[in-house]
Amino acid sequence: MNVKVLTRLGLLPRIIIAIALGIGAGMVAPDWLAALCATFNGIFGQFLGFLIPLIIIGFVTPAIGDIGKGAGKMLLTTVALAYSATFLAGAISYFTGAAIFPDIISPEGALATASEAATSVRPWFTVDIPPLMGVMTALVLSFTVGIGIAYTQAGALGKAARQFRDIVDLTIRGVIIPLLPVYIFGIFLAMTMEGQVAAILQTFVKVIAVIFVLHIGILLLQYSIAGAAAKRNPLKMLRTMLPAYMTALGTQSSAATIPVTLKQTIKTGVNESVAGFVIPLCATIHMSGSALKIVACALALMIYQGVPYDAGMFLQLAAMLGIAIVAAPGIPGGAIMASLGILSSILGFSEEMNALMIALYIAMDNFGTACNVTGDCALATLVDRLSLKDLMI
Repeated sequence: MNVKVLTRLGLLPRIIIAIALGIGAGMVAPDWLAALCATFNGIFGQFLGFLIPLIIIGFVTPAIGDIGKGAGKMLLTTVALAYSATFLAGAISYFTGAAIFPDIISPEGALATASEAATSVRPWFTVDIPPLMGVMTALVLSFTVGIGIAYTQAGALGKAARQFRDIVDLTIRGVIIPLLPVYIFGIFLAMTMEGQVAAILQTFVKVIAVIFVLHIGILLLQYSIAGAAAKRNPLKMLRTMLPAYMTALGTQSSAATIPVTLKQTIKTGVNESVAGFVIPLCATIHMSGSALKIVACALALMIYQGVPYDAGMFLQLAAMLGIAIVAAPGIPGGAIMASLGILSSILGFSEEMNALMIALYIAMDNFGTACNVTGDCALATLVDRLSLKDLMI
């Protein structure tokens, strides 16, 4: 396969190829190749860690600033519903996973030594690239500056925030995404050499199956609530939204699916002006499917690793995800990229754990996007009903 054909492939096919090549190479790799991969992964991991606070600032600050421009009751209602839906999806994902995963995932302990195993193949050299600030500092700074832009209408600062977002976006698209398969290749090569890969892949398959069922359940819950509020058949509403669901599966983009989502949402009976406001906004801030996947994958990997966990830890993660991944769906894998710092700070994830999270997340990215997009109609229905009640008062 030549380079031009490879670059035309989507991120998921490239990740799959990287995993397959990493497993194959790990069975026969000479020491120099392992050392080369370890050197690259060390530098790439440092650069990714350096970027994490910048990703949070670049995404969250302009997103909050832009949301505040049209401040009004409908805006606040939509933001509150979107955040609540994202948090609820994460919470449901945790409690469901906590009930199911211990029975289907054996705590092998292989990942507990993944970092040691990876470093047993010594890199030729290392480069330290410390981040400019911690993850929580970046979140608080983004929130503070974003609210300030929204309330003061600081045009110059708002423009600068959006330009900084574009720079971060360009860095992710031009550097991180193209090199990510090489990083995944190195991780799976090291795990194969240490005899870990078979158990990891078995865990992947089980987790993906559970998450697929979970995201269908989340949609049924969202539409049951919306249908009850609007006195409409939730299954009929879901059937109407199937074109949006299928479009999101194909495009892997909430933004690219907006025209179809808007059209089908209006068909379900939502007021056209309400739909025109809520659907584009929710394409940026409603991330139920993404939060569901991140929480479930993180829990599964912690159970596999044998690391203690509790509900408070994961509820904190779900609460932070609702803020950190705002505006992240504009790029492939953007939500998981913006979440890496939170996974490290709250759950204590290592570079190897984060790499596996990226691979797991991207393997299901289409379904998460479809869940986000399809759920937007349910939120629009609730906003429509709440707006109607205000008009009647």
